[in-house]
Amino acid sequence: MAEQGAVAGGEPAAEVLFERRAHLGVITLNRPKAVNALTAGMASAMLEQLVQWADDDAVATVLVRGAGDRGLCAGGDIVAIYRDMLAGGDATADFWAEEYRLNALIDSYPKPYVAFMDGLVLGGGVGISAHGSVRIVTERTRMGMPETTIGFVPDVGGTLLLSRSPGESGTHAALTGAHLSGADALFLGLADFFVPSGRLAELAAAMESEPAGAAVGRFAGQAPPSALEEQRDWIDACYAGDDADEILRRLRAMGAADAGEAAEAAETIEAKSPTAVKVALESLRRVRGLSLAEALEQEYRVGLRLLAGPDFREGIRAQVVDKDRNPRWKPAMLSEVTTADVEAYFAPLGDRELKLSAKEKNNA
Repeated sequence: MAEQGAVAGGEPAAEVLFERRAHLGVITLNRPKAVNALTAGMASAMLEQLVQWADDDAVATVLVRGAGDRGLCAGGDIVAIYRDMLAGGDATADFWAEEYRLNALIDSYPKPYVAFMDGLVLGGGVGISAHGSVRIVTERTRMGMPETTIGFVPDVGGTLLLSRSPGESGTHAALTGAHLSGADALFLGLADFFVPSGRLAELAAAMESEPAGAAVGRFAGQAPPSALEEQRDWIDACYAGDDADEILRRLRAMGAADAGEAAEAAETIEAKSPTAVKVALESLRRVRGLSLAEALEQEYRVGLRLLAGPDFREGIRAQVVDKDRNPRWKPAMLSEVTTADVEAYFAPLGDRELKLSAKEKNNA
């Protein structure tokens, strides 16, 4: 039996599809030309459908996947965010509030929530997959939280996920915005199983009638080695502490054996928004010990402040709109971003705070 849902928020129904195949509820992000970039309407529709399926005894397992062959989701629709910034609107804040509620629901979902993290899984794509209970990567997975490239910081609960990664590997991933392989995602704790991409369709069919755990157990295999795990010694040594300037100094001073990789990391970080780098590092440190709901509230607070600043807009312009790849950051140097500047991003928002109560988290 197939049941296709309409999308809330006025978006075309084709942007996200819902169907029930026997005991499997399938969510298909359906914007393949945009690598299934997430819109506000898609987030609202997913939230609504997941709430319905949570109470539907006919649905035993939920699967989320992306249409096309390029990836699950390339993140939020940042062109829409850019237009909203230029117009001085509230659409982005509203989108994030809905998206973060969706992330919280996925984290607490009462049924197996299976994510096919095949191809590109970036930013918001991590939010709709890495909080799930059964997270599957493939040899084609290219995952990442590349927000510092556009003057933003990891969100959708990404700061919490990366803060829990082994050693300082999550700090490295957050500050550099590096694309990660499926094996790297497993090492970082962002995924659970490795399944060859050519077998995902078979696995989906098996889950129509089998429990998710049993089906995945039959298809999962050994992942290749993680390059990130092999670099952990110098990563842990360089990224320890709370001072981004000191992290850069350590990266530049790394010994000969790892000098090339460390120097490349330093060069990468230096090209990012200095404000975003320092705020991202502080976010990772502050999020330790928080719940996901608390982490999302912190990310929302930081996000609205970045939305009002110059670098987020400039980063999107340089990377996506004009595509000159030459952002003019303000300030331009890490040393020019003060402790007081960073702390201001975490100040309470007053009436604009995002409040994810226990009821909202579980959508009870």
